[in-house]
Amino acid sequence: MKKKKFLFKSIFSKLTTHNSPILLTLIVVSVIVLRSGADKSIYTNLFSIQPAYAQRITPSDVWQLVYQQLPDFPQENKYISKENGKVAENNTLANRLIRYHIYTKGRAPIYRLDWKLTLADYLGANEIMYDTSYPGNDSLRENPIEGDRKAITRLTRSQRDALVQVLVNIFNPTSQNTRSPNPNTPPNPTTSTTPQPPQRGGAELLK
Repeated sequence: MKKKKFLFKSIFSKLTTHNSPILLTLIVVSVIVLRSGADKSIYTNLFSIQPAYAQRITPSDVWQLVYQQLPDFPQENKYISKENGKVAENNTLANRLIRYHIYTKGRAPIYRLDWKLTLADYLGANEIMYDTSYPGNDSLRENPIEGDRKAITRLTRSQRDALVQVLVNIFNPTSQNTRSPNPNTPPNPTTSTTPQPPQRGGAELLK
C-alpha cells in the first residue's frame, strides 16, 4: 500500500512539474473510477451515445417510395457503372436528387422550401451545381448532372410540386395531415368560418 501511494505521489509531482493538466485529469479520474468500482458503467455511458443522424432515413430507402407514388417520374437509370461496366439501374434520378439535397447541400429533408430550393438549383435559378460534387460522378462512367437537369426542366410545375410533397411526406409523415390547400380549389360553401373581430384603427386607415 505504501509503495502504491509513493508511486502515485511521484507521478503526481512529475505531471504538475511538466504542466500536463490533461494527463493529470486522466490520472485523477482513473483513481476515482477504480476506487468506486464503477468504471464499466461509466465507460458504457460515455460510448453508448450515438449521433441522431444514425437513425435517419437513407436515400436508398426513399427513392423507391418516390417511384411507387410517382411512377411517371423520370428514372434516368441507364448510366454505366464504373465498377462492373453494367447498367446501374438503382442509380436513379430520384436517388441522386435526394443525395444531392441531403449530402451535397446539407438541406433538411422535411421542409417544402428546402426541396424547392434544390429543384431551383436544377433549373438554374438558385445555387450553382458543380460536376465534381454531383452524386454519380464518382461511380458512373458519364456524369449524370446534365441529363438530370434536363429531366427536371421537362417537368411541369404541378409535377414538381407533387414531387416536393411526396418527399416531404416520406421524410416527415406528420406533414400529410397539415398539407396546405390548393389555392385553385374553390371554397366549400358548407364550411362555416368564424367571424373575425374588427381591427382597431380601421377608421383611421380609411381616412
